[in-house]
Amino acid sequence: MGSYLNPGSKGFQESLNSEIYVDKTGLIEKTNAVLNTRQKFLCVSRPRRFGKSMAADMLAAYYDRGEDSAPLFHSLKISNAASYQQHLNQYDVLKVNMQEFLSMTHSMDEMLTMLQKYLVFDLTDHFQEVRFRDENNLIQVMKDIYAKTKRSFVILIDEWDCLFREYQQNQDAQKKYLDFLRAWLKDKDYVALAYMTGILPIKKYGSHSALNMFTEYSMTDPGELAEYFGFTESEVTTLCEKYQMNFEEAKAWYDGYDLIAHRQAGDEHYSMYSPKSVVEAMLRYKFGTYWNQTETYEALKIYIQMDMDGLQDAVVRMLAGEAIKINTGTFSNDMTTFASKDDVLTLLVHLGYLTYNSADETVMIPNKEVSQEYVNAISTMNWHGVMDSVEASRKLLDALWAMDADAVAAGIDKAHEEVSILQYNDENSLSCTINLAFYFAREYYTMVRELPAGKGFADVCMIPRKLHLDKPAVVIELKWDKSAAGALAQIKEKHYGNALKDYQGNLLLVGINYDKATKKHECVIEKIKK
Repeated sequence: MGSYLNPGSKGFQESLNSEIYVDKTGLIEKTNAVLNTRQKFLCVSRPRRFGKSMAADMLAAYYDRGEDSAPLFHSLKISNAASYQQHLNQYDVLKVNMQEFLSMTHSMDEMLTMLQKYLVFDLTDHFQEVRFRDENNLIQVMKDIYAKTKRSFVILIDEWDCLFREYQQNQDAQKKYLDFLRAWLKDKDYVALAYMTGILPIKKYGSHSALNMFTEYSMTDPGELAEYFGFTESEVTTLCEKYQMNFEEAKAWYDGYDLIAHRQAGDEHYSMYSPKSVVEAMLRYKFGTYWNQTETYEALKIYIQMDMDGLQDAVVRMLAGEAIKINTGTFSNDMTTFASKDDVLTLLVHLGYLTYNSADETVMIPNKEVSQEYVNAISTMNWHGVMDSVEASRKLLDALWAMDADAVAAGIDKAHEEVSILQYNDENSLSCTINLAFYFAREYYTMVRELPAGKGFADVCMIPRKLHLDKPAVVIELKWDKSAAGALAQIKEKHYGNALKDYQGNLLLVGINYDKATKKHECVIEKIKK
C-alpha cells in the first residue's frame, strides 16, 4: 500500500462509520460496465460537498487489489450486482487529489513534476520486479508495468479542475495541464478506468477539448449518474423519518436541484438535495444554512454584479421565484470567459447556486438555503431597492394576514418603486414584484406561481407548510390596468380555491391590480373557510 498506489479503504471506512451514511454503491455498477472499454473515461462535475470525494474513496476501496474490502460491501447495494465479484479488489488503483499537489507547489511546472515524481516513487517501489526504461517518466513506467504484468490500472483523480479555479487567468498553465492529462491517459493500454471529479466540466478550447475521450456527467447533463451525487427525495424522506425532522421543511430548505437522466424507456427526473446540508440539519436537529458555509457569499457576489446585459434583471426575477431561459452552449467551462449573461448563469449552475432544467432550458434558484446566499451577497452591493423590498416583506406579510388591503397596496407600490431594475410593463413583471415583495413569506409558505386551479391558473398561491398551519393559505390573482375587484371575482368564478383541495383552514382571496394611469396598485382581500 502506498500514498497514491492502492491507498486502501480508510476513506470509505470513515464514511461507513459516520452516523449518517447513504448507500451510493450503485455507482460502482456503472463504472464496472465501462471498465476496459472505449467508454472507460468518466468525468463527474458537481458543486462542493455533493459527495464527489466520498465516491472516489468508495471506488478506491472497491477496486484496490491491495486488500480484501469485501466486508465493507457485503451488505450494500452493489453486492447484489452481477459484476460485483468479478471486479472486487482486482485492480491496482492510482488515486490523486490534484488540490493537494497544487497547494504544495507554486507553478504548473512544479506541480506536474511533483505529481509524476510521487507517483513514480510508489510504482517503482511496488513493482520492483519490473525493469524500467526510464524511471523519471511516469508514462513509460506505467507502460513497462503493463507490459510485464498485463494488469491495467484504475486511475481516480479528485478535484481535477482545481487549477482552473486557482490559475483562472493563466491559459498557458491550463493548456499544459490538459496536455499532460491527455498524454497520460488517452490511448493507453494501462488504463482500465479513468475517473475524474471536479466542479467544472472539462475546459474547451475553441470547438475542441484536449480531453475529448471523456464522457461528462455535469449539473447541466447528469446522465445516468444523476442519482449518485446528492441525496434523492426518497433518501431524504427516510432520514427525516429516522431523525423525526419535518420533511416539508427539509424540502423547502435543501431541495431544488432538478436533474434529468435520459434513458431508453424515457426521461427520469431526480429531485436532488445538498447532502452536506441535509446531514447537518439531521444531526443538529435544526434547519439552517450549512452548504454555503464552505464558501462565502463573496464568491457569488463576484459573478452576479458583472456588467452583463440583463444579468441583474435575471437575478432579481429568480430571487422572486421565476425561471429564466438560458443557452448553456456558449459556456467555455472556466471562470473567466464570459460572452453573455447566459455564460455567467451557466457557471452558477455548476457552482450549485442555480438549478438547470434541461427540459425547458431554464435556471432557477434551487431552495431557501441558496436564496439566502443571494440575499447576503446583494446586501453588500448597491442593489438597495431589492434589499429594501426583501426587508420590508415582513411588514407586508403582517399586513396581508391582518387583511389591511390599503397597507398591502402601499407596500407593493413601494416595492415597485424600489425595484427599478425591472422592466415593469406587463402582468409577468407585476407577478415578479409581488413575489419579491412577499419574499419573507417563504419562511412559512410554499410559493407556487401559475398553479393549475379550477378553470385556469391562479397567479400566486401561498400554501402553508405543515409546521405553519396556523397561517392562512393565500390565493392571489393579478390584473394589469383593470380592477382588483375583477381579480377577486375571477378567483371565485374560476374556483381557484380548489387548487388547495387538501388544505383545511382559513383562505385569503386577494385581488391586486396595477393602474397604468395612476401608477398605483389597488388591493382587495376576502377571507373564507375551507
